[in-house]
Amino acid sequence: MRFFKSIMTVFILTSFLLGGGTADKDRAYDKVRIRKMPIAMQCWTFHRFSFFETLKKVEELGIKYLEAYPGQVLDKKTPGVRFHHTMNAQGIKRVKQKLKEHGITLVNYGVVGFKNDEASMKEVFDFAKKMGIRTIMTEPTFDDYSLIEKMVKKYNISVAIHNHPKPTKYALPETVLNRIKDLDERIGVCADTGHWMRSGVNPLKALQMLKGRIINVHLKDLNAFGDKKAHDVPFGQGKANIRRILAELSLRNYRGYLVVEHENQEELDNPSPSIKKGMEYIKGITYYYDYEEILLYRYGRYSKHGWNHYGPGYFILDEKTGILKSQGGMGLFWYSAKKLKNFILELEYKTTQENTNAGVFVRVPEMPVSNDYIYHSFEVQIYDAGKGIHKTAAIYDAEAPHSDAFKKTGEWNHFKITLKDKTIKIELNGKPVVGWQMEPRGKVRDFALEGYIGLQNHDSISPVYYRNIFVKEEQ
Repeated sequence: MRFFKSIMTVFILTSFLLGGGTADKDRAYDKVRIRKMPIAMQCWTFHRFSFFETLKKVEELGIKYLEAYPGQVLDKKTPGVRFHHTMNAQGIKRVKQKLKEHGITLVNYGVVGFKNDEASMKEVFDFAKKMGIRTIMTEPTFDDYSLIEKMVKKYNISVAIHNHPKPTKYALPETVLNRIKDLDERIGVCADTGHWMRSGVNPLKALQMLKGRIINVHLKDLNAFGDKKAHDVPFGQGKANIRRILAELSLRNYRGYLVVEHENQEELDNPSPSIKKGMEYIKGITYYYDYEEILLYRYGRYSKHGWNHYGPGYFILDEKTGILKSQGGMGLFWYSAKKLKNFILELEYKTTQENTNAGVFVRVPEMPVSNDYIYHSFEVQIYDAGKGIHKTAAIYDAEAPHSDAFKKTGEWNHFKITLKDKTIKIELNGKPVVGWQMEPRGKVRDFALEGYIGLQNHDSISPVYYRNIFVKEEQ
């Protein structure tokens, strides 16, 4: 019986990685609003060129971030000098100066090997610290990661285990997961989607398995699946299903880089045209490409920087997920960094009861110092139990939604609020529900054409949750 269960476990896991899973779940990815993720260039893409030549080509592509590898010729004028963690002080100084000249930031380094001893690791980590590198990619030949973990904690530099195709050690995602699952979260995975495809591993399923442990992504799209001779093609033109991959990364709140490592033997002398096509595809499918995320994420956590709170109550912020939870009230958590005139505000909210009462304020004219702001700005209501001008998606006390589009209690809803001069439009979960020419009405005596955004905390009985707050300013 135990043997049978083991065989079944292997069969299920293999089926999952090779493309198993429900069609409904896959279709749900098509509805995900993809976040903008920073793009970096892996220098191996231009390994026929020197490091300094690569910087020029990366700048021409408009890419601002770089991932270097050990061994690239530094300058064609001195072919014996290589980019490497053993570079002397003069070499490091030259590299930093060239990076500055091209406006490029070096963020990652690898794939680099080191022995399982402190001296070998220290050499790489010291170099990374000097260069400002955030993540080191490696494929350890050893299984005991305790020393890696010690170095990660000491230097606060992440380590990402990279995968090459079969028969290499980390070709299968479950192998690396078993090595890192109980270690510091700064030890994770450098997910190479192309090498997974060459090994017959569905990259989407691998990312699902490794959720929460993905530190870096070598994003690739190949012309074939399960073929070791497959080659890179522009993103969106191959078999990887890049859109669903980026949807999965968005759902998991991935904050690393999409590293371009274009490997096509016929394009080694000029991979840039294919890379440009791929970048255009990514831009086209990135929902929040021109948006600013106004709940700040930096150094691996969210913060309330740029926001203030007026009145009773407060909001609790989960710094890891970026979810705000209201407590008490009635108060206003307002984005004080700047006033907005014409803009699109998109956010998600979740209620805890049918009678949860909250709202989103727009164009609060001045810094709130009293409750007087409610008479000079409009509130987009959240109150499923309300009626008419007091129901969810209503412009509170002024204009009712022409239909209901909110989800049942406990599910996340998506607001899209568009303000253009005196016109306000509300979409709830993709459905237009309000289109109104604003005028003083109900409690609103007058209103400004620019102001602050605010989230209401109404009471202590039925908290409301907010997340994914994005703004796009318009003319």
